[in-house]
Amino acid sequence: MEDKKYNATLRIDLREDEYWWGGAVQDGTFMPFGSEPYSRDLYGDAAYNQAAPLLLSNKGRLVWSEEPYRFSFDGRVLVIEGKEENIKVEEGGSTLRDAYRLASQKYFPPAGRAPDLQFFTVPQYNTWMEMSYHPTQDKVIAYAENILSHGLPPGILMIDDNWHEDYGTLKFHAGRFPDPQGMVNRLHELGFRVLLWVCPFFSPDGEVYRDLKRRGYLLKNPDGKPVVREWWNGFSAVLDGTNPEAVSWFAGELDRLVETYGIDGFKLDAGDPQYYKPEDISYRRVTPNEQTEAWARLGLRYAFNEYRACWKLAGQPLVQRLSDKNHSWGNDGLASLIPNGLAQGLIGYAFNCPDMVGGGQYEDLIRPDFKVDAELFVRYAQCSALFPMMQFSTAPWRVLDEAHLNLCIEAAALHCRMGDEIAALARHAAETGEPIMRHMAYVFPEGGFEQITDQFMLGDDMLVAPVLLKGATTRTIAFPSGTWYGDDGSRVTGPCEIEVDAPLSRLPWYRREQRVSS
Repeated sequence: MEDKKYNATLRIDLREDEYWWGGAVQDGTFMPFGSEPYSRDLYGDAAYNQAAPLLLSNKGRLVWSEEPYRFSFDGRVLVIEGKEENIKVEEGGSTLRDAYRLASQKYFPPAGRAPDLQFFTVPQYNTWMEMSYHPTQDKVIAYAENILSHGLPPGILMIDDNWHEDYGTLKFHAGRFPDPQGMVNRLHELGFRVLLWVCPFFSPDGEVYRDLKRRGYLLKNPDGKPVVREWWNGFSAVLDGTNPEAVSWFAGELDRLVETYGIDGFKLDAGDPQYYKPEDISYRRVTPNEQTEAWARLGLRYAFNEYRACWKLAGQPLVQRLSDKNHSWGNDGLASLIPNGLAQGLIGYAFNCPDMVGGGQYEDLIRPDFKVDAELFVRYAQCSALFPMMQFSTAPWRVLDEAHLNLCIEAAALHCRMGDEIAALARHAAETGEPIMRHMAYVFPEGGFEQITDQFMLGDDMLVAPVLLKGATTRTIAFPSGTWYGDDGSRVTGPCEIEVDAPLSRLPWYRREQRVSS
């Protein structure tokens, strides 16, 4: 594609009380759209998280395009700028759920497969916040053993950045990992599954780079030389995800790790459209967004996978984590988890995970003045507990006293106790495409819940209302019609809005009384 010029502008008048969701997950804190001015250009920019060329309305309408577009809400008008031949405006019924179901069926039908169901039944653990760029075999084993010795359950363990010799050289660093087979065996013995971090970048002064340059597997500049592009870890060459031979080579390297060491899967990081340019020369001419899509397709080979960046591929068995959050109560931290998690589900990424408990923004950890807010850490864990997945990284036993640590252990235990139910919803999502974590307006279209973004439904019958404000020991919950039974033994008859007790020891959640069909 020569540039990102759009050839059509479409104006859609909003209906009374009409609200919209979609586009970039990172914009979830601004959703629903429609009451305030907002704009987003999806071309080459997914805001470092998942995105899709989809907008959905609570009045049953949707906008879809096979290619990225720009959208804006200006007054009571939705303006779409894109390629005329690609833009589809359709009506699937009269509700948000109607619009979603039509979009899913027509544009990203479910694959019928979920990621490995352990993602939904046990926590994930990631080495990033404890080891950052300095993981070692001894540290990884000690981390896993400490997880168990402090009362947390075994789960899925991800060895993050810099386990390898160099970017693109997918071999264990011999100095830091002298016996990778022994390490993986030990982690398996302890009950963990093991994932490795990988990315599509290659250090441009090594043997692998020279080999891939000769083979033509790297993106090129218009002058024919390989691209060397800046990303968060420096300057690197970039894999051409549109070249089938290049993808096959990379997949072969991953498969070698699986076959040699028993690695269970991969965290496939980076791949954001921001790291690709329209002028890049590739095997097949594509948009930057399509390169992101190509990188995401690699994960379909593995039942254990994780992504933070994705374009399209909704309905596929890919684990999608929210982008790195700060150790904060605000919209850059805890307050963003629910609205952005809801946005993931509404654009088709049902198999979603919040960011690491406490926040996964490494810069927080290395600030000289950084101090863990124990209350915030616990509320992070509670908010994550009834997401489809939850992930720890910062070791709670290192930063918390015993009382706060025990509350995090309780949150993890709740996730495990609910694991079978969450896994059943994951199987349902694989067959139907429906989100696991659902917006209140998705389940209760007549309830006026469109602008509620601090509580959510797990499936159709469980209401989850975490505490998101510092110092709060109560919170107000909006209950739909029906009878609701609380985790504390309470009984609530809706519709109503009531304030409930929520000390630090409590994550408020309620189960709807089962309706008996006549």
